[in-house]
Amino acid sequence: MILVTGATGHVGGELVAALARAGRPVRALLRKPAAADALPDGAESAVGDLDRPASLRSALDGARGLFLLPGYADMPGLLAEARAAGVEHVVLLSSIAAPDGDLDNAISRFMIRSEEAVRASGVSWTILRPSGFMSNTLQWTGQLAAGDEVREAFPDVSVAMVDPYDIAAVAARVLLDPDHFGQAHALSGPEALRPADRVRVLARVLDRPLRFTGLSDDEARRTMEGSVPQEYIDAFFRYYADGTLDDSVVRPTVRNLLGRRPRTFTEWATAHAGAFRRPGPSA
Repeated sequence: MILVTGATGHVGGELVAALARAGRPVRALLRKPAAADALPDGAESAVGDLDRPASLRSALDGARGLFLLPGYADMPGLLAEARAAGVEHVVLLSSIAAPDGDLDNAISRFMIRSEEAVRASGVSWTILRPSGFMSNTLQWTGQLAAGDEVREAFPDVSVAMVDPYDIAAVAARVLLDPDHFGQAHALSGPEALRPADRVRVLARVLDRPLRFTGLSDDEARRTMEGSVPQEYIDAFFRYYADGTLDDSVVRPTVRNLLGRRPRTFTEWATAHAGAFRRPGPSA
């Protein structure tokens, strides 16, 4: 049995579906029982709260593999529960930012601390460090429901975005595979794209005359304030304005592990086009 945390998220949802399709025993960790209605056939469900490690005991019962999200209040406690339950392998979803070692950066810090907890847990582990997710583009759905303009921060920053589908496929590949115990895999998509490049792809896929406007740093800060914690705003600016993170590197890992190329942004956009459709007129 493999327990998947974040099972309703972009990566966790894809992983549950991939394991269920492959006929692998999989259990989805949910915060609310009603979310089980959306799970694929063949997937079990369990309810628990990752900020309360003891609440995971029934979910962990019989689990040999664990797909774990980072950044929770008591990562050592979570991993202690996993070890006590007999989990043999943990796959941690981390970030390409973790290796920078910058504990003054709030995002890097919770990734670094999560990786430290996994390494110290006494359970075999594999760490996945993806670049930015293609699914981050879904943040534009509100703008594109209102009109044809996308306004975005850091217009000159290129990111080798990766499809969560590919992250999940890699996770499914390495779960319970001793060949990957003790390894950290950096994952990327097949090309580095700026925000304007993604808008051009969406325009083609949606057949809409989309246009892109880059925000100045001051405009970006004002846009984020109130919806993003200040320490995370500061972290983003350290990465992308100060240039402490190069997220544009295209890596061969997905091809090497899966024997196929990673999905392109065009493929991701085509698969998720429905999320960007402008609402029709009401009756």
